[in-house]
Amino acid sequence: MAEILTTVDELRAATQAGGYADGGPVRLLDVRWRLDRPDGRPEFEAGHIPGAVYVDLDHELAEHGEPADGRHPLPPVDTLQTAARRWGIDPGDTVVVYDDLKNLSSARAWWLLRYAGLEDVRILDGSLRAWTGAGLPVETGAGTPPAPGHVELAYGALPVLPLDDVAAFAEADLLLDARAAERYRGDVEPIDPRAGHVPGAVSAPTTENVDAAGRFLDPAALRERFAALGARDDAPVGVYCGSGVTAAHQAVALTLAGYEARVFPGSWSQWSNHPELPVATGDSPR
Repeated sequence: MAEILTTVDELRAATQAGGYADGGPVRLLDVRWRLDRPDGRPEFEAGHIPGAVYVDLDHELAEHGEPADGRHPLPPVDTLQTAARRWGIDPGDTVVVYDDLKNLSSARAWWLLRYAGLEDVRILDGSLRAWTGAGLPVETGAGTPPAPGHVELAYGALPVLPLDDVAAFAEADLLLDARAAERYRGDVEPIDPRAGHVPGAVSAPTTENVDAAGRFLDPAALRERFAALGARDDAPVGVYCGSGVTAAHQAVALTLAGYEARVFPGSWSQWSNHPELPVATGDSPR
């Protein structure tokens, strides 16, 4: 498996050399998105890593359908392939993704592109803050569109957890809820129709996967964290969040820790839009 994380120094060297020693040409994707400000293009144009292409999470890394599908269901693979070609991705390229918020949104691009068959997708550890904190330059404006790429994508390279399998999975295995603890408990629910969590799910806020600088904890620390929550080497770990975005961040952390992660793409936004499905509240999984 290719490296998951890349440092600022490694990325700078790779862009200067035309690629990583163990990879192909570098394609940089800026995936800025926030729940309260989903269009990250103004921030991208105000300053981004030279050569990066802006990725619209809401429209290129997600589909929009019925509420019962969730807020960010996976896009058709043809939609993703068209976007990836617009980003200039060719077969064999090394794709590096980043955002400006602890990689909570860029992890969606990492997971989705890996799920679609790209083998070498890396996350800039520490995100844009690490780049600018090292005194490295940014460029402004819309950027120069790259030459169209010719990558071909196909879903299925990573395991997923579909809605119909979630209840049984939570009964038999470990299902992690990556949202903030207050949303897990059902104290608040700012956007989805019901408050609480999937019965049997364990609270594991994804923000605890990184340090104060937004860098992922080292694999040993992540492994200790997930083992304390019940992760085992002989069983997959399921994960969901509000709409499938930060669940991908949890999947990154689980993979770094050596566990097999299964993302529930529809996440709580899908589960809570099915009134026939039960909801648990409070600190207890059930």
